[in-house]
Amino acid sequence: MNRKTLILSLIGILALVIAPFGQTNYIIYVLTSWLMFSVAAMGLNLTLGYAGQISLAQASFMGIGAYVTAQVTLAGYHWVFGWLLAMGSTFGIGLLLGYPALRVQHHFLAFVTLAFNTIVFLVLRNEEWMTGGSFGLVGMPRPEFFGINTMSPFNFYFFCLALFLVSAAIFAWIVLSPWGRAFKALRENPVRAESLGVNTRRITLLAFAIGSAFGGGAGAIMSPLVQFIEPGSFSLILSLKILLMVVVGGAGFFMGPMLGAAVVILLPEVLRFTEGYYLMIYAFLVIVLLVYSPSGLMGVGKKLVHRFRPSVEVRKDMARGTQL
Repeated sequence: MNRKTLILSLIGILALVIAPFGQTNYIIYVLTSWLMFSVAAMGLNLTLGYAGQISLAQASFMGIGAYVTAQVTLAGYHWVFGWLLAMGSTFGIGLLLGYPALRVQHHFLAFVTLAFNTIVFLVLRNEEWMTGGSFGLVGMPRPEFFGINTMSPFNFYFFCLALFLVSAAIFAWIVLSPWGRAFKALRENPVRAESLGVNTRRITLLAFAIGSAFGGGAGAIMSPLVQFIEPGSFSLILSLKILLMVVVGGAGFFMGPMLGAAVVILLPEVLRFTEGYYLMIYAFLVIVLLVYSPSGLMGVGKKLVHRFRPSVEVRKDMARGTQL
């Protein structure tokens, strides 16, 4: 990490720390939701943006994580145990879901993950002994750490912020590691990646497993945040919503999920002053963005940087000058 990136990261963290001060409980809840969905979008960004594997199942992993955490906390155990179990279970299920990706690609893979999302939804709705069925589960307690209770929206925001920063640090480590380079190689050209020694089977499975674990982690946050979960909360609509976050923010960019989640979660709240027209304006802005810049907000940023600060490339033969 260079000095400029470090300074920008510290400024961003400082802005997140200051954000809830002086705000109403509802605004703090919206900001907390943004942090939670950013974690889920990070996972999908790893699967889709970096590894190039299309998934419409992120909502189902959030649902699994939320229900696992809810069952653990309602049984009287601390939230941390539910969080670890949610991450572990979704990692294992994501590993299994990755196997179809070894044989099918692109829109065929999207249909496979869509079918998985539907299966999870039906299980959550019909297995009432475990999930409460259509009535869902209610009353999940918010965790307490070292005597500090997170019951208030203000405290829970900082609890969620800490989890967001940990998730972002892990995501950055993965992207900058040899795994991250292997994910990008798999996305660009699987045949060439395999010819260069990349184990495409293992990398494909890891992309699904790690991305799914991020979704399970987001679900573990959702359980104590809303304190009520039911199967309808994890339908295909939510998967498409998370997919929109990744696409709008910029698939394959580190900051893409955060920016995309901000647009999807925060922008409708900003446009509420337009009353009944805010959804139309919101949809129009998203369409214009994707038409102008298919690579999302990060793509717009790159275009602006190149326009006002064009890079100067030096010919390789001229760089060495008279030594040639």
